[in-house]
Amino acid sequence: MDFLQNLAHGMGVAMSPINVLLCFAGCMLGTLIGVLPGIGPIATIAILLPLTFGLDPTAALIMLAGIYYGAQYGGSTASILLNIPGESSAVVTALDGHEMARQGRAGIALGISAIGSFVAGTIATVVIAALASPLASLALVFGPAEYFALMLTGLAFAVLLARGSVFKAIIMILIGVLLSTVGPDLTTGQLRLTFGAVWLADGIEIALLGMGLFGIAEVFRSLEHGEARQVKQTQIGRLLPGPDELRAAAKPILRGTLLGSILGILPGNGAVLAPYASYTLEKKLSRTPGRFGRGAIEGVAGPESANNAGAQTSFIPLLTLGIPPNAVMALMVGAMTIHGIVPGPQIMTKMPDLFWGLIASMWMGNLMLLVINLPMVGLWVKLLNVPYRLMFVGIVIFCCIGVYSINSEPADILIMAALAVFGYALSKFNFEPAPLTLGFVLGRMMEENLRQALMISRGSFLTFVERPIAAFFIVLAIVMLVVGILPSIRRGRDEVFVD
Repeated sequence: MDFLQNLAHGMGVAMSPINVLLCFAGCMLGTLIGVLPGIGPIATIAILLPLTFGLDPTAALIMLAGIYYGAQYGGSTASILLNIPGESSAVVTALDGHEMARQGRAGIALGISAIGSFVAGTIATVVIAALASPLASLALVFGPAEYFALMLTGLAFAVLLARGSVFKAIIMILIGVLLSTVGPDLTTGQLRLTFGAVWLADGIEIALLGMGLFGIAEVFRSLEHGEARQVKQTQIGRLLPGPDELRAAAKPILRGTLLGSILGILPGNGAVLAPYASYTLEKKLSRTPGRFGRGAIEGVAGPESANNAGAQTSFIPLLTLGIPPNAVMALMVGAMTIHGIVPGPQIMTKMPDLFWGLIASMWMGNLMLLVINLPMVGLWVKLLNVPYRLMFVGIVIFCCIGVYSINSEPADILIMAALAVFGYALSKFNFEPAPLTLGFVLGRMMEENLRQALMISRGSFLTFVERPIAAFFIVLAIVMLVVGILPSIRRGRDEVFVD
């Protein structure tokens, strides 16, 4: 089949020495930030964006992708052994994983987590390869009106799937769209919203936004809570599950992979919600739901598989349609822009080495993560003893150096500092910054496609109704927003997030 041939071509690209090295570095760093709470893949990718300037685009994206799905692996280690989720998606794993550790089955929990993640990652890689060509072909028939409507639907999904208040999510997206308009007008070049400040003449860089809202702001939030860790040594035991344990985990792994693969494609928090949805599903399907929360192996296998599958399939809309489904993918758009790459279906035909090399590297990265995670469990636990205050100083210094290296403008550091204070203030009022980042990235694309659509239709907004695909996506976006604000649906949605 064609997609297998394409995967073979991509494997040849991914297996080059530099790509293997950077994939390993990304997976290792991703595991580290997954284990250590308080940093996260969004902040790490934002911090490292300037370092990719001198790299080949394919190698740079392979490393950044490794950080993302590597963090999903690493988050399970601290969750299982210490009940300290390094990643928000690893919170569910702690429910049964840590109970298994307290029962002396920590090694089994770690082993089934790694096996489930590897199986899910392998299947998700094949899913990406299989869906890539059909979706890219479909995207080629899209015009500006269809793209604008599709992005509008993406923002509507982001509102529905965002944590917390729907109203606050809408506000965050609108602020992100507003920030995307800072700088020169796309058509006339006239400066907008700069208030006469020369240092805003080029707009706000996605790297500044990411480092400010997620990197430095996270340092502020963590310093506020102080050092509240109690790291204890846990007996790990054997890492390989037995036949009975594998049988018990097999179906949850497959169900979690399927669920995660579907939710990962959805805009907003789809990939983050995947482990929560998987845990709920396994508990409902179980004949003995009372075991969940008391060391049920299904409560580890399903969510961990969904977690990793969702992280990888979130690349599908980015690579095929050029639309980021979440904040991490929005930063990947920034990485592509830095290297002069326009995300979208043209990548497959114009840059096949990058497209298929990145997809093939995901399977290679999952294999590396098996080696990184299981034999090195002891090392990751010891790293949890490193005082946060030492890491935070390094993060701030690294962010400042990275920001300055983009344009060599001292004002950029001040912008990042202002965004960090803004990001910290958002957290105090329970506003989530991820929808803002998504709105920021999609805002520029939406403005460009809106203008092109109106120019083609000579200013008629009816073009969004007359074109069937565009009309379908607009109706879907309206339905999503209506569903999100209905009192009964909103209460049910809030209960799901609380649970």
